[in-house]
Amino acid sequence: METHLLGQIARRTLALVLAGGRGSRLKQLTDYRAKPAVPFGGKFRIIDFTLSNCVNSGIRRVGVATQYKAHSLIQHLQRGWSFLDGRFHEFIELLPATQQIREDSWYQGTADAAYQNLDLIRRNRPDYVLILAGDHIYKMDYAQMLAQHVASGADVTVACVEVLLEDAHHFGIMRTDAGGRVLEFHEKPAHAAADPERPGKVLASMGIYAFNTGFLYEQLLRDAHCTDSAHDFGRDIIPHCVREHRVQAHDFADSCVGKLPQGPAYWRDVGTLDAYWEANLELTKVTPELNLYDEDWPIWTYQEQLPPAKFVFDDDGRRGMAVDSLVSGGDIISGAIVRRSLLFSKVRVNHHAEVTDSVILPSVQIGRNAVVRRAIIDKLCLIPDGMKIGVDADADRRLFHVSEKGVVLVTPEMLGQHAHLR
Repeated sequence: METHLLGQIARRTLALVLAGGRGSRLKQLTDYRAKPAVPFGGKFRIIDFTLSNCVNSGIRRVGVATQYKAHSLIQHLQRGWSFLDGRFHEFIELLPATQQIREDSWYQGTADAAYQNLDLIRRNRPDYVLILAGDHIYKMDYAQMLAQHVASGADVTVACVEVLLEDAHHFGIMRTDAGGRVLEFHEKPAHAAADPERPGKVLASMGIYAFNTGFLYEQLLRDAHCTDSAHDFGRDIIPHCVREHRVQAHDFADSCVGKLPQGPAYWRDVGTLDAYWEANLELTKVTPELNLYDEDWPIWTYQEQLPPAKFVFDDDGRRGMAVDSLVSGGDIISGAIVRRSLLFSKVRVNHHAEVTDSVILPSVQIGRNAVVRRAIIDKLCLIPDGMKIGVDADADRRLFHVSEKGVVLVTPEMLGQHAHLR
């Protein structure tokens, strides 16, 4: 479809980003922040990828539904995403729970979050509504998906991606016909059936839905009055639509932005500590699958005005250096060595410390002679001089949280320190 037609469809669309989830599989990393607010990639928050996709796709009317421990998320959105101009009918609007249709009730599910914000949709009168999750890492041109949705004549279109069969229980799994119409949809099945068209893999929902606005009204109103519904898109709305209406699948490969030649479409659910750690460290590779250097599809965010990263001392045995790593503004590597790691802003690594294969969140100080390996160090941690993390598994388990794959999560509370809201 021609570019100007894609732009017209995008302008007639409103996006609703569901950003209220805790992300409990990230353990203590989400004790004080919602999953969409978790830092990622050295300078971003997870939600920045979804919002950047909206802006870059030409969708400039966006509502963000927040719920669980939303303070840092709201603060980030206010600081970094207030540049859209309401005079041109462009906005990113915060939609906290308990303040919409039912004053005494939090969002009961993803569909209920949309239902409680029907007033926002009615006020803006879009032709299409895009329902988005705010907690995945990917680059996608939503206008391409919307164009396919319009051309197919579907009532709703579901974006999908192939996942391994053994991971099917984490996703909504679907089966389609040769034309892409969804024939079956099962939300997080305990035992998914193998797909003969995809050996070892199944087709999974990305939690991205394109609705015709009138049809969405009908489905949300119907679901709101169902006493046996969980009021969730994946559990209730989509399965009902598959049975009674036309649901189309959209292959993410057709709208993925920046895909490497011959490589898979990049999409990560960083919902576990191991997945979060791996996705961050992938960025330190020579040619990572996620291209953050793409000027045609930038990832927007809020960033402080900080001095450049600094490396000091060049003596034998006391050399400030980082190899195969990403470092951020305000970092100081003082006579220490950082290897295959990702450091967020305002991190200080002191004399003779070693950091290897680790993700260090903002405003962390790592003491002299400390060793940090295969770890995630949360914001505002002060690692004492000489402390060893990721060296002795038994000692790590006594003090910290250790993931299934042996990644050590360290928070200020585990160190007996008190941190501000993160």
